Amino acid sequence: MSGPPDWQREGRIFPHQDASRFVKAGSLEWHVQVMGSGPALLLLHGTGASAHSWRDVMPLLAEDFTVIAPDLPGHGFTRGRIAGGPNLKAVAREVARLLDIMAVKPDMLVGHSAGVAIAIELALGGSAVPVAGFSPALMPFPGLAAQLFPAMAKVLFVNPFVPRIFARMARQSGETARFLRRATGSDIDASGLRCYEALLGNSRHCEGALALMANWDLDALSRRLPDLTVPVSLVHGSRDRAVPLSSARQACSKLPHCELTVLDGLGHLAHEERPEDAARHIRHFAARHAIIASGSVDEEDERHG
Repeated sequence: MSGPPDWQREGRIFPHQDASRFVKAGSLEWHVQVMGSGPALLLLHGTGASAHSWRDVMPLLAEDFTVIAPDLPGHGFTRGRIAGGPNLKAVAREVARLLDIMAVKPDMLVGHSAGVAIAIELALGGSAVPVAGFSPALMPFPGLAAQLFPAMAKVLFVNPFVPRIFARMARQSGETARFLRRATGSDIDASGLRCYEALLGNSRHCEGALALMANWDLDALSRRLPDLTVPVSLVHGSRDRAVPLSSARQACSKLPHCELTVLDGLGHLAHEERPEDAARHIRHFAARHAIIASGSVDEEDERHG
């Protein structure tokens, strides 16, 4: 498939269609899912995913929050391109533009993997609200890999055949599940797998993921982590094969107000493997910083065991 994922075709298998809307902001037409009421939570997915990554977390959080989950530029059903490429500052700028158009001021930022980097960039840029991050991709690769990996992503990105090859491989029976297990250390449910199969089987989506990796500069971000004054709560799975636990520990040590929770036996998609735990962590973190009342957290814990 040479075109981007089509909402009328691939979109039929994606969860929470009634929560979806399309918002024009600058050069992008964003696919955004919104549900619930209360303090605003912005959920930012990671590279290669879409808002569906939060599919089971969103309804749980919507009981206490207004939850906003966009597809990032080049991903899912968001259309358009960022002039100059999707580097970290540019993506954060476009997310901020989207929020302005939607008249939303988040009370808390939540990210997964590369989405944590975007949340941190937003917070450094003036969104002075707490940040919760799952499987955070905040540190550059160690040693020579720090130079080689972005360069390799750039080479792959400029080769027009590479996204098509990736997409063709993903469309082979069972390959997406095997790839996710190898790459992330996570086993996710059938609903999530269907969404990833649709996305990774689309060459335009693969191109968007490669573009994000090719333009990312985590070295510059890591040097700015000590400047962040807001509280940060990081959560990492002990079986994460995409981002080593040592990377999360290093990032947390650089952040002035950071805590790190390790979830035993979970991989890079920990929030998809155990959405109840992810939602509980977000809710408790929000209550500790007076975003929601602590009483509502206790009631929610009782309801969900």
